[in-house]
Amino acid sequence: MSLATYKDLCIDAADPHALSAFWGPLLGWESHPHDDGDSCLRVGDEVKVWINRVPEPKTVKNRLHLDVNAESLQPALDAGATVHDEQPRWTVLLDPDGQEFCVFVRDEPVTQPFYELVWDVTGDEDAAFRLAQWWAETLGATAVRDEGWSHVEGIAGLPCESIVFQPVPEDKTTKNRIHVDVTADGIGPLVAAGATSVREKGEDGIGWTVMVDPAGNEFCAFTPG
Repeated sequence: MSLATYKDLCIDAADPHALSAFWGPLLGWESHPHDDGDSCLRVGDEVKVWINRVPEPKTVKNRLHLDVNAESLQPALDAGATVHDEQPRWTVLLDPDGQEFCVFVRDEPVTQPFYELVWDVTGDEDAAFRLAQWWAETLGATAVRDEGWSHVEGIAGLPCESIVFQPVPEDKTTKNRIHVDVTADGIGPLVAAGATSVREKGEDGIGWTVMVDPAGNEFCAFTPG
């Protein structure tokens, strides 16, 4: 039984309208800039990504990033991305806000541009698998251990194949610039499972609780009332 359900993804940015215009065509979703300066990416009436304005600039490598399927790098480069690093199977790019993402160039036509969400975990492969297990149990999904990393598959509502958890040597030092939102009946079971409530927030009659998982990664839980 899951404790929560995946809701959507949130990205912090200095210029949400510009970042929304970049990511919308790349992911095949509609860009909807808001009058308050924020923006979102939608498919019809369903919001897939919220892009929120923040005052602080990006200073460290993102702990979460998107992997993208594409038929070439050129559309991303033409839209304002820059090459950051090249690997044998993928290329690391920076979006206009300076946030990392990886492009996997495919030989076959791409029908699902959003490939996977990648999550850094401080420590070894065991630490990565433990966090994958926590999120799998939280979202009612399945954690799979692979060589060097782990992933969670079968997440209801997730607009990509899986969430990948990879071990890294560096510690988390600042608020994650990308985080997930979930819906839950209450925050009590999440706290009992190892999450920590940080603060409650609300806007336009909608309330949510900012929480952190056992590894200190922020996520927002939306609960009834």
